[in-house]
Amino acid sequence: MKALLQRVVRASVSVGDAEIAAIGPGLLVFLGVERDDTVETATRLANKTASLRVFPSENKPMDRSVVDAEGSVLVVSQFTLAADVRKGNRPSFSYAAAPDEAEQLVNHFVGVLREQIKDVATGRFGANMQVALVNDGPVTLLLHQA
Repeated sequence: MKALLQRVVRASVSVGDAEIAAIGPGLLVFLGVERDDTVETATRLANKTASLRVFPSENKPMDRSVVDAEGSVLVVSQFTLAADVRKGNRPSFSYAAAPDEAEQLVNHFVGVLREQIKDVATGRFGANMQVALVNDGPVTLLLHQA
């Protein structure tokens, strides 16, 4: 499972012409689920996402977690994070989890975050989404849990 985290001033996701979710300051999380991922993998990655210290304090540029900063989180499923691009010029998605399994693990990841964070929004699983964001910093981190 991979999560691409971006510290944002704001972020939103739309499907077609309709905005379906938006957050203010916090984290935008693009989440990719791979074949061998489990509930335990999703739990560990969600806990890491909630506790990762990427927000500034008065003394340090990266000292507080999204929980400490009382920030929001927007989770957008993105199977393309499971792409293998080592051969040729066309991505292979053979490492991506099957859609039904991936959706269950994305929902579990979101549920674990909601136990710790007041405002957790999501995109729409499997939809063609348009994501808008203002990256803060910029701060972008790739987390990988096996």
